[in-house]
Amino acid sequence: QVQLVPSGGGLVQPGGSLRLSCAASRSIFSFNLMRWYRQSPGQERELVASITASGGTNYVDSVKGRFTISRSIAKNTVYLQMDSLKPEDTAVYYCNAYWGSADYWGQGTQVTVSS
Repeated sequence: QVQLVPSGGGLVQPGGSLRLSCAASRSIFSFNLMRWYRQSPGQERELVASITASGGTNYVDSVKGRFTISRSIAKNTVYLQMDSLKPEDTAVYYCNAYWGSADYWGQGTQVTVSS
């Protein structure tokens, strides 16, 4: 079993930055994949960014160049640095870990981009 605890959401003005964190209850060294998703009201959950066990990253087109996913194996934590935020980035963000053929989800954290 894996517990994922997110933090770092909040309200920010357009053009601002936020960093989301997701702390895992066990070492993330062996996790196949860690991902950030988001979901806006009335929309399907969308994969935003992912990082593989070897450190490879991938992003949805709408956030490329603005968001950066990273991890600290020492802290068992994955991060999502979000810069140049836009109102359309407003959503509940979820962290996810794929390990041992199972998906694990953290609770969502709200990100609101508004002036």
